[in-house]
Amino acid sequence: MEHQRFEGDRTLMRIYIGESDKWHGKLLYEAIIELFRQEGFCGATVLRGIGGYGSSSRYHTVMILRLAEDLPVIIEVVEGSERIEQILPRFDEMLDGGLITLEKAHVILYRPKKGEGSNEVAARHDHSQE
Repeated sequence: MEHQRFEGDRTLMRIYIGESDKWHGKLLYEAIIELFRQEGFCGATVLRGIGGYGSSSRYHTVMILRLAEDLPVIIEVVEGSERIEQILPRFDEMLDGGLITLEKAHVILYRPKKGEGSNEVAARHDHSQE
């Protein structure tokens, strides 16, 4: 999938959920990543925390084995503010609990690794070097 130029002012969205949270029988973080891919977002990252607590104040940590199955998960995505605003209502139905934060981000570089992406992108890159 080819993406448009992505430098400049964007929005960083962070979604804080539990590792075992589900949506329609699927792990919620996997469903969210799948949604971002379907919507053509440029990329997203899932981070697994080693400890934390949310609104219940119940501490989840890898140190206590009986609670280790519901560690905190953060999903980060950087995208244009309009696209973020458009997708936010989808999370009302997907998230039973959790937290979503938005902040401004200034992207200075985004490009596929060499050998990834379409041949058209690579060809344009090669011609720009001439």
